[in-house]
Amino acid sequence: MLAPTLQSLLTVMDLVAVAVFAITGALVASRKEMDIIGFLWLGIITGVGGGTVRDLLLGLPVFWMHEPVYVVTSVVMSVAVYFTAHLAQSRMKILLWLDAVGLSMVTVAGTAKGLDAGVGPINAIVMGVITASLGGIIRDILGHEPSIILRKEIYVTASLMGALIYAASIGLGANNAVGTALGFSVAFVVRGFAMIYGWSLPTYRSRPGVSQSNQDRS
Repeated sequence: MLAPTLQSLLTVMDLVAVAVFAITGALVASRKEMDIIGFLWLGIITGVGGGTVRDLLLGLPVFWMHEPVYVVTSVVMSVAVYFTAHLAQSRMKILLWLDAVGLSMVTVAGTAKGLDAGVGPINAIVMGVITASLGGIIRDILGHEPSIILRKEIYVTASLMGALIYAASIGLGANNAVGTALGFSVAFVVRGFAMIYGWSLPTYRSRPGVSQSNQDRS
């Protein structure tokens, strides 16, 4: 089981991440000029979506089912954005930076929860990446936005690197506070620099396939 101090830290990170992701969902709703129910729907499902899938895959109680504070937080953030979104000059820029904060937080929280569930470091890293990316993917699909993972600059890779650093630091004996700080920092810095400098991985380039005549001769 997680130590009480780490459990408290990860609970706070989960709560802040839910708030941040809920804001990004509500910002998408504002860009689509939805009504208040649309804001609530996108805010709540973005806020708790990634963590819900993580807990289901780990066979654990879904984190928000017995702790209504997470849904309440999503509702409060969504309503707040409904009344204040017009004050932001660049809602897309705010959305992307808030998404980077949420991505980094839940990467660490998801990886830590996977390790605590005893699935091993590799699967725990997968849990971290799933937790970090699925909320944003669901938000973009429901909001009819271009999926954030299809953007050219690095996104999932930032989460993967943060999860790797966290799992490796814990495996090497670092205390949880250090591991959390390292995992969060790496994920956030990589994602931030990717947005600022357009970092991306090499992409697949289409090329001519093997002709049928060559296949027949072989």
